Formats: sequence, C-alpha cells, structure tokens
Amino acid sequence: MNAPAQTRTRIKICGLTREQDVDAAVAAGVDAIGFILYPKSARYVTPARAGELARRLPPLVTPVLVFANADATEIEAATASVAPAILQFHGDESAADCAAAARRLERPFWRAARIPPGPDAGFDLLEFAAEHSAAQALLLDTQVDGYGGGGKTFDWSRLPPNVPAHLVLSGGLTPANVGDGLRALRGRGLSLAVDVSSGVEAEGPGGQPLKGIKDADKITRFVAAVRAADDAFAGLLSP
Repeated sequence: MNAPAQTRTRIKICGLTREQDVDAAVAAGVDAIGFILYPKSARYVTPARAGELARRLPPLVTPVLVFANADATEIEAATASVAPAILQFHGDESAADCAAAARRLERPFWRAARIPPGPDAGFDLLEFAAEHSAAQALLLDTQVDGYGGGGKTFDWSRLPPNVPAHLVLSGGLTPANVGDGLRALRGRGLSLAVDVSSGVEAEGPGGQPLKGIKDADKITRFVAAVRAADDAFAGLLSP
C-alpha cells in the first residue's frame, strides 16, 4: 500500500440536532456533518429535520446520514430529504445490503466497524475491510450496547499496520485525546479522518454529555487539536 502522506485530516462532527451547532461546526472548519436517523438514539432527527439542518451547509461541507438496521423505505425517505449525502451504516447490515442500498440511491457509503474495547475478542479488521471493499471508508467505532455514541475508546494499538481502506477514527474522541489517536493510526490506512460526537457535547449535571447538544467551544478546540497534530506531522515530513 503506497498511499501518499496525508497532512490534512478530514473532520466529521456527528449527532447534530440544532441550527446553532451546525453553524458552529461549519465556522470551525469541519468537512462533514452527521445526522442520526436511528430512532432509538438520543441524537435522532427525522428525515425532514435532517433536511432542514443540511440546507444550512455551504458547498464542500458534506452531510452524512447515519442508519442502523433501517429498511429501504426509511433510507430512501432520508436521502430524498438530504441531497447529496453520504450514507453511513452503523448497525448489523450485511455487506450486500450496504452495497445494494448505495447502488440503488447512487450514493457513496461508509461502513462502521464496531471494535471491542477490551482485550482482543477476535475482531479482524482486514477481513472486515475485504468484506466491505465497496465502502468509501470504514468508520472505526467502539463496540458498546446499542449502535455507537457511547463515548468510549478502543485500544488503537491493536489495529493492523496496513489496512487497504480509507479509515475514519471514532469512539470516545475528545479535544484532549484526538492528537494521540492520529499519532497512533496515521499511515495505517489509505487515509485517516476523525469523527466525534459526545466529545464535543455540552455537559449537564455531573458532567454527563447532553446528547445532541453540542458545545461550540469544544468543537473549536477539537478542530484546533486536529490541526496541531497535522502541523506536527507535516513538520516530521519536512526535510
């Protein structure tokens, strides 16, 4: 695998539900905005609401629609409301199901790889990548009860050194640890992006995240941490 060195990390903020949070993410310079179309999620928005929020996005900021075990009718309704958008499959969908939906709707798709957080439980990312070779990217999330959004990291050192896929690191990222994640995984795939949700959310009583309610300052600090890691990596590449 001889991919060129990547010095600018793409950033996705996921689970947005409010106009002011979309605007804050855009102002901070993110590349993609994720909308959760899984009704059991605390960050769920309806297709119509996703469409309203997506219409605030300027050119070159990409909407991503996140599904978990949705049927064809639900996927088509959401994509009709948000055009153009990337599809992200985060449930138990088969490789064939993901590829068929993407072909039918003529959209690229990402596939979430739910990685156990503890000692190796037998998850094989290389096998997963081969199975989902039609995906535009693999989103590396931590396996939790439900389908993501648990704010937990997995052991980044367990990932294989050469994955033949574009990778999106997710699961428990914050402004404080995203640089460490980039240093641990950079160069292990064809490219590396990051995806954050709970790590940039406002805090309620006891410091618990207010799910779906983002904090503009945390978004700004997250983006700044990614760019600082990019600058450090670019410095290593300089002669």
